[in-house]
Amino acid sequence: MTIIPLKDIDEIPFVRILGSRVHMVQIPDVLEIMEHWIQTGPKKCHQIVVTGMHGLVEGHRDENFKTILNSADLFIPDGISPIWIARYYGFPLKKRATGSDLVSEFCQLSNVKNYKHFFYGDTEDTLQLLKDKLQEKFPGLKVVGAFSPPFRPLTHEEDEEIVRMINESKPDVLWVGLGLPKQERWIFEHRERLNVPVAVGVGAVFKFLSGKVKRAPSWIGDHGLEWLWRFLHEPRKLWRRVLIDGSEFTFYVLLEISGLEGDGNKR
Repeated sequence: MTIIPLKDIDEIPFVRILGSRVHMVQIPDVLEIMEHWIQTGPKKCHQIVVTGMHGLVEGHRDENFKTILNSADLFIPDGISPIWIARYYGFPLKKRATGSDLVSEFCQLSNVKNYKHFFYGDTEDTLQLLKDKLQEKFPGLKVVGAFSPPFRPLTHEEDEEIVRMINESKPDVLWVGLGLPKQERWIFEHRERLNVPVAVGVGAVFKFLSGKVKRAPSWIGDHGLEWLWRFLHEPRKLWRRVLIDGSEFTFYVLLEISGLEGDGNKR
């Protein structure tokens, strides 16, 4: 897929899957869009959603969450399911745009452009491993902050302090790893107060890139079998997503494609 000219960023093609607007982009497109937002400054915090079947099913079940997905400035199709659907609608996307690949590719770009990063979420141990791994792979990478929030609801004072800490660090990109749908809700609820050009929800990416959780080999993911790989490695965590969410997603997508439910229109 060709890189989207900057003048056309507001006209990124998309398809609606289970009522959510999914943009037809690949990693090079996303990098260019992120750079454009960074270069225009933190006048607005642009929210990027990176998900596939899991997020789309959550949005189908919860209208409030679907509103958050559709309010995002960019919805990147992660997972093989939205790629197959995109191809059905005539968009020849070659591969998934995974959160792990996005973070890695943007860190590589940052080494040249000196972009600054803040990592929010997961545990202190994971964040330290993540910073060590990334700075080993990308020497000179500017990580201006990392914070592991408590695993409980924050007080108003704690919430204000976290926003202040992020803003004072002046990152170009805020990576949020709180898990879906929590991270998308958090960005949506805070983006008016965040002086950050780009905020991206990346789920379990901190664990993958830190080495805490082993990622599936690329050939497995490219053949649409990463869900099976992860299920075999984390069956207790993922059984519901694979067996229940997967079946529900397939059922409602077939209804949508047949025209019996929803809107599969593309733009």
